[in-house]
This record gives sequence, structure tokens and C-alpha cells, in this order.
Amino acid sequence: MHEENKAAANACGKSRSGTQNEAALLALMEKTGYSMVQENGQRKFGGPPPGWEGPPPPRGCEVFVGKIPRDMYEDELVPVFERAGKIYEFRLMMEFSGENRGYAFVMYTTKEEAQLAIKILNNYEIRPGKFIGVCVSLDNCRLFIGAIPKEKKKEEILNEMKKVTEGVVDVIVYPNATDKTKNRGFAFVEYESHRAAAMARRRLIPGTFQLWGHTIQVDWADPEKEVDEETMQRVKVLYVRNLMISTTEDTIKAEFNKFKPGVVERVKKLRDYAFVHFFHREDAVAAMSVMNGKCIDGASIEVTLAKPVNKESIWKQHFNGQISPSSENVLGFTNKEDGHQKSLGKPPNFLVRLNGQHSPGPTEVERCTYPFFPGIKLTPISMYSLKSSHFSSAAMHLDYFCNKNNWTPPEYYLYSTTSQDGKILLVYKVFIPSIADGSQSYFMPDKLCATVEGAKELAAQFTLLHLGKHKSFLIPLCRHS
Repeated sequence: MHEENKAAANACGKSRSGTQNEAALLALMEKTGYSMVQENGQRKFGGPPPGWEGPPPPRGCEVFVGKIPRDMYEDELVPVFERAGKIYEFRLMMEFSGENRGYAFVMYTTKEEAQLAIKILNNYEIRPGKFIGVCVSLDNCRLFIGAIPKEKKKEEILNEMKKVTEGVVDVIVYPNATDKTKNRGFAFVEYESHRAAAMARRRLIPGTFQLWGHTIQVDWADPEKEVDEETMQRVKVLYVRNLMISTTEDTIKAEFNKFKPGVVERVKKLRDYAFVHFFHREDAVAAMSVMNGKCIDGASIEVTLAKPVNKESIWKQHFNGQISPSSENVLGFTNKEDGHQKSLGKPPNFLVRLNGQHSPGPTEVERCTYPFFPGIKLTPISMYSLKSSHFSSAAMHLDYFCNKNNWTPPEYYLYSTTSQDGKILLVYKVFIPSIADGSQSYFMPDKLCATVEGAKELAAQFTLLHLGKHKSFLIPLCRHS
């Protein structure tokens, strides 16, 4: 092992100068007792650490570190991350040249240590003027498999996936919204590890690979949004899925009131899923236990706590470029009824989306409304005299930006196509005459939507993000605020 450590340190030492050299890495290993091995474009420090017994730490113990200076290595990085707790494994991504690739993964021994690392080291100034980013690592073990024949049952899909890939733990299949005897044309395959899922994805992703004579779609399943335990302890809303299309909100309310009359405040149903709001959290938790698996109108329902979402923080992330402009998770245009959904059908945000558009929940309404008293003076104003923070939709933001830059309003042109299952899908082209210069005559996202509203919002977001990358288009808006 000593020779492996020396080789790993030497591989780095070739590109270093000054104190950052082979000796520094060897000194770190001697001091800590950790081993170091370089393989497959990464260098592993630990994994496990000296004296470790038992299995590796559970999921949720790893953080992702970005924006690392390319000439910084474990002898500088490890002491910084040890401040948050005991490191199980530190994986630094490496170039052939010996420089690091600017990012790493740090696995701690507990989830609490990982959370502390995010809290104290995100935006930490690791060198003068150099700030690193630290966030939870999405150790994804789940694949989305699309274009599955709708008559296939869970057992058939599970057996087939076990034949063609290794490490399959489970398959999650949801019944069709209108015909419960069929699936929705997609499934989620759970693997024993991220590595097993990655190997399966690599094997399945070529377009020539077929299951049951069909060319399948393969991608990573969109990870579920993490909500801290303290927030979840206050949730009073249940997410109910697998309902019949014909089931009414009144029926759902009556069924959930059976175990204790009068506990349900209201019900919001969208197609084959619903949000059941309770007056008290303890009643919501009790109802979840009683009602999960029960039959309503002949359908066996699934009941879980709904996950709240901070819409404002999502917008901030989106416009700060922290999230891909094509991220379906953020935009909220995923159609839960058909086979193009990559998000696992676990409890979604209970600030529900109606036809692809955001519909505010009770907490948001309370936060955004104020009492109107008789005699209050109202003054007519133009929306363009407001600040951009007053707008929550991308279409309104784009209109606002065009006005502030003295451009003509954006023009939207709608186009459609038909999916493989016969569904009409929509996309907008956005044309801004004032900035059309031949090199960029229009803006059009690379995603299709099931609703007109969703397509327009997505096109506006795409246009805003593109304009943000080409700031020469924009007059500084701060002087208008």
C-alpha cells in the first residue's frame, strides 16, 4: 500500500511546484494513516479510513465540492474539510496532466457532518479571491426507463431488467391514469449503488438496445428534492396518488374524514392525484397511516406527506445559473399522466401546478396577501414602474426587461408536434424585433410542453437565460429600480 500511496503522490507531484509536491501528500498520509489510490480519473483518499469496521456510511453522507483551484490538492483540501467531521473518503477528480479537474466528492461518516460541511464551507474562501461551492451530492441509484409497452406488469419489467443489467433492487411502476390494468409507459429501476446504476445506464443507453422489440429511453431519474426534517415536521398536507380520474374531491374528503370527522380542511385534485389539507398535523400523520393502501372507487391509493417548496429560492437559483435552463424539475412542466416523466412519483411540492402552471398553496397566499381596509387610497400605476421582484413568471419578467431596455414587446409563435403515443406537444419561438441582428433572430427551447401556458413560460425562461449570457444586449437595469 505504501508503494501505491507513493505512486499516487508522485503522479501529482509532476505538475506541482513549491510546497505543493509529492512530499506534502506523503506527509498527509503518514499523519492521518489514510491510503491514497489513483484510478479511473480520480484519486481516492481513504474509503475506508484506518480502523473502519462495517459497511460504508449511508446515502446522504457525501457532499460535492466545486470551483476548486486546479493546482490545489489533498494536503490543502483535507484539513479544511476535516473541520466538519471525520472523512470516510475524499475523491478528487484528476486530469492526465496531474492537475485536478476543479471538483471533488467528500464522504463523511454521518449525515450530520455532511450537513455541517455544507453550512460552514459553502462559499468558503479557500484561497484569496477563490471561493468553493459545497452542496449535497446526488448519489443517484435510480434510472428512468421510457417507451415500455403499457401492457407489461411490474414482475415482467423487473425480471427483464435483472436479465440485462446487474444490481437491480426494485422496479417502480405506476398504473395508467385512465386504465389501471396498464402501466404509464415508463418505470423507475432502483439499483444497489450509484456505480451499478451508472454501469446499467452505459449498457442500455445506445439507441440500438431494445426490450420486448421496442427501442427504450434511458436516463437518470430526476432526484427528489431534499426537504429538511424540521420543515417536514410542520407539514399538514398529504399527497394522494393513483386515484381514479372519475373520483371527485368531495369523495376524497369524505373518505379521509371517515377515520375522524371534520379533520380535513380541503382537497385539491388534479387528474389522478390530489393534495389533502388538514387543520392539524397530527391528524394528517394519522390519516396517512390509516389511508395508505386503501381503495377509493376501486383504486388502491398511495398516501405520503407532501413536500413543501420555496418558489422564491427556486427562481433565484434558476436566474443565478445554478440550474440548467432545461431542468424540468425547476420549470414544473412535467406531465404526470404520461410516459415522459423522469421524476419519481413520490410526494411532489404541495404548491400545486395546474396544467403546468403554478397554483399557490395556502402558505404562499398568506405570505403574499394583505388586508384591505375601507378608505385605503389606490393609485393607478403602470406595471413597468415596478421592480422586477414584483414578477413571479418568466413571461412577465421578459416583458418587463424588454420595456426597460426600450425594446418592442416579445412576439410568441406557437408550434406543435405529435409524440409517439399520439399526444400533442407544444413549443414557442420567441422573437424580439429590437435585437434581431441576423446572428440571433429568435429563441426557442429544446423542450416540448403539454400545455400552451407551460410552453410559453418555458420559452420566456429560455430567452431570459440566453439574454443573461449576452449582457451586451442589456442596458443595466439597476438604474431603473
